[in-house]
Amino acid sequence: MERDDSGGGGLFFRGLQNRSHEKTKLRTRKSTLYLSPQRSTGRCGDLLGENIYLVLFIIALRIFNCFLVQTSFVPDEYWQSLEVAHHMVFNYGYLTWEWTERLRGYTYPLIFASIYKILHLLGKDSVHLLIWIPRLAQALLSAIADLRLYSLMKQLENQQVAQWVLCSWFTWYCCTRTLTNTMETVLTIIALFYYPMEGSKSMNSVKYSSLVALAFIIRPTAVIPWIPLLFRHFWQEQRKLDLILHQFLPVGFVTLSLSLIIDRIFFGQWTLVQYNFLKFNVLQDLGSFYGSHPWHWYFSQGFPAVLGTHLPFFIHGCFLAPKRYRIFLVTVLWTLLVYSMLSHKEFRFIYPVLPFCMVFCGYSLNNLKTWKKPALSFLFLSNTLLALYTGLVHQRGTLDVMTNIQELSYNNTSVSSASVLMMMPCHSTPYYSHVHYPLPMRFLQCPPDLTGKTDYLVEADMFYLNPLKWLYMEFQNDSSLPTHLIIFSVLEEEISPFLISNNYERTAVFFHTHFPESRTGSHIYVYERKLKGKLNQR
Repeated sequence: MERDDSGGGGLFFRGLQNRSHEKTKLRTRKSTLYLSPQRSTGRCGDLLGENIYLVLFIIALRIFNCFLVQTSFVPDEYWQSLEVAHHMVFNYGYLTWEWTERLRGYTYPLIFASIYKILHLLGKDSVHLLIWIPRLAQALLSAIADLRLYSLMKQLENQQVAQWVLCSWFTWYCCTRTLTNTMETVLTIIALFYYPMEGSKSMNSVKYSSLVALAFIIRPTAVIPWIPLLFRHFWQEQRKLDLILHQFLPVGFVTLSLSLIIDRIFFGQWTLVQYNFLKFNVLQDLGSFYGSHPWHWYFSQGFPAVLGTHLPFFIHGCFLAPKRYRIFLVTVLWTLLVYSMLSHKEFRFIYPVLPFCMVFCGYSLNNLKTWKKPALSFLFLSNTLLALYTGLVHQRGTLDVMTNIQELSYNNTSVSSASVLMMMPCHSTPYYSHVHYPLPMRFLQCPPDLTGKTDYLVEADMFYLNPLKWLYMEFQNDSSLPTHLIIFSVLEEEISPFLISNNYERTAVFFHTHFPESRTGSHIYVYERKLKGKLNQR
């Protein structure tokens, strides 16, 4: 009994001791867990970077964004990506002169060619999937870039500043398009996340330099915004020789070797496309063949248009932001100055500096007091209207008309005899990537003069000098006439004698833009050649 009681008492006290010991262990574990989230967050940050609900929201937003952009921007979003990928996988289509002259590399189109190949192997290579899956892939990449920019600004500042850096009409307009400029911007943002900035918890020289090198491989001018950033890193780095020998040079060697191997496979010979690209566009400035602007265009028109209604907030943020962000401002100004020295200028060329600008906009909005709500309402309404108008209305006809050609390919019983001539400024529409059928098609070509001729005229310019004369000379007998003609509305009256004499009848009309230009009309017309018997029956 006593032994039992004492044994029971001993068990009781030992139980208390064990509980006390367990509590101590729990406190120790709690302390360990308290210290570990930074390490685990860092590991998760390499994949997603943020709370899963935020990740899902931004991914859903960019997918929604993708489907609300149904307009065309520039020809390169098809002709330098999807058309090349389609030709790589399905062995028909058209490669522009940049590919015959080896000015472009296959690294970026290879992404979409891989998607096309998978769809083809699965038997799911319908034209709609060939159009939308690459854009959805680009949207997902842009979502990752959004998360990286948000995470970076949350590290450098706070969540309030971070939430305002993603809202731009031009980002909405461009970020789901299959443009090399879009990929360049995505890689620039993700690289910036790993760039050694004061206050950043995610800096990694190998990762950011690898992403910069990949951006350079895809679009060589991507290095322009990074020149000030790379110089700053080198200047502040204590072990400069180690940075160059053990990080920059190995990264550059690996990425350049990868590019050379990919291009060797598809060109059939060793080609350094990055040199060819820079030689043509920068050293020789031959891009001016496709249009030139005055030196101040980016400052007076391009940059204000890209920033839109964010411009005053960007200027305000430049005065408020801490000194550590001066490198971002230097990057923006440097990029604008370099591109200003080139004759050929486009809005999309300065898209990669937009995230840098949005940092200043976010800082401005976070520091507004009295006018914060009106400012946010103004920005939301103005950017929403711009995004919806440019994404759903402006320049949509050149995509809508491809739907008509798809129907011609798949629904026409006499498709074998059908043919299409696009009498529009060259590369106005996509091509086989949006038809996915070997339908005979032709467009007015415009390769630049690489021989130095003074009186050089491309086919498109020869056509527009006298469209009616060109048509009669080009089609001197009925057998060579195409079954379908696609034109802008501004051309209809001038070529109406040819249309009437050859029994062409307008069968479809597509709205294109509210801002027609000399060769680009407000609508696109589809004309079909009717046989005389069919005309009499009607």
